Amino acid sequence: MYSQLPAFLLYTVLLLPSLGPCATVSALPSLNLNLRPRLPKVSLPATWSGSARDAGLSSLLPRAGAWVKRAAAASGSSSFEYDRNGTSFLWVIQDTYAGKTFFDRFGFYSDSDPTHGTVTYVNQSTAFSSGLAYVTDDNKVIMKGDNTTWLPEGAYRNSVRVSSYTQYNTGLFILDVDRAPWGCGVWPAFWTLGGGQWPYTGEIDILEGVHDNQHNQVTWHTGPNCTLTPTNFTGTIVDNLDCDCSNNRNSNAGCGVTEWSRASYGPTFDAQGGGVFAMKWDDQGIAVWSFYRAAVPADVINGTPNPSSWGEPVAALDPSGCDPLTNFVNHSIIFDITFCGDWAGNSYATSGCPGTCAERLMDPSNFVNASWIINTLKVYKKQIITGQVSAAAAPSSPPGPSAFWWVIALLLSTTGLLL
Repeated sequence: MYSQLPAFLLYTVLLLPSLGPCATVSALPSLNLNLRPRLPKVSLPATWSGSARDAGLSSLLPRAGAWVKRAAAASGSSSFEYDRNGTSFLWVIQDTYAGKTFFDRFGFYSDSDPTHGTVTYVNQSTAFSSGLAYVTDDNKVIMKGDNTTWLPEGAYRNSVRVSSYTQYNTGLFILDVDRAPWGCGVWPAFWTLGGGQWPYTGEIDILEGVHDNQHNQVTWHTGPNCTLTPTNFTGTIVDNLDCDCSNNRNSNAGCGVTEWSRASYGPTFDAQGGGVFAMKWDDQGIAVWSFYRAAVPADVINGTPNPSSWGEPVAALDPSGCDPLTNFVNHSIIFDITFCGDWAGNSYATSGCPGTCAERLMDPSNFVNASWIINTLKVYKKQIITGQVSAAAAPSSPPGPSAFWWVIALLLSTTGLLL
């Protein structure tokens, strides 16, 4: 049946059936077809699946690949990802918190500290007037604890805690910081908190530490029916905790994972210029990554994040043990700097820090490093790719195994042999 086909079409007919969903393409025979108009020279991907499939279709068949190019142009990204069910999607920007407008979208918390810290959280006007919150001329966002005032023993030190007005239900949260606070008696956190009664709408501690520790701790706090599955992440489950994230275990300590890297918190992280923390939260679970400055992925820098290319996360909460959609609801983003309190105060005696936490709090020079220096906080949302483009450009979805004859028709149309 193939004997009446033109040479280039025969080549296509013989080639395409071998390209199954996971087939590997080896060296192809060389043909001198001398066609007019000449077909563009293309290279086939090594593996015909996933993102390689999309790249291959884009180069092999410009019209069939139009849905890839158009979706990428519309989103400002070309980093396709795939859910476990095979659905393709992109992470597209939803909110950017940066520069002079950063504080426009955060409220200042000025109530007492629920973690019993010896800290006074100041309101917005006090924070700005006393230099505890401001934006530099080069658009660095600063939030800090008071490091100028001497205090009598037992007095509380002023500090800042802010919470985003926008609440989120899933997203990709990427924080770029030059410095995260640290020092003896200091307890900072970058976290998200549910809008209902704690902890039944969840809490996700993305970056948290005390004193001059060198390892970040990622922690989840939830209601019942949430368990940390100890697989598929590089961190270590905190020794004094277990895998039950609910509030009825370990004095509401939740389930925590300690990062292995000494550059994930504290003086080492700051000394090499800070870096990036990322938290991905969707129906596939919740995962956290951190990158010191020299290791920040290019896709993050370019604003086209592709978490599937980042390797294993440092911590992950798998949906098999904890539903990420029902246990975490209406989350605001929070930055704070606490002093002493339930964690930093209770661990002070074994921290290697001098004296007591109350004594440490008196001297303002002890808190020169207790500040956030933030470049940007970006929140991305998941955009499912449906492939809905104009009929003249391409079909509404990427070709599947049944598209063999459709591909041939496109080739004929491209060469002018099918009118």
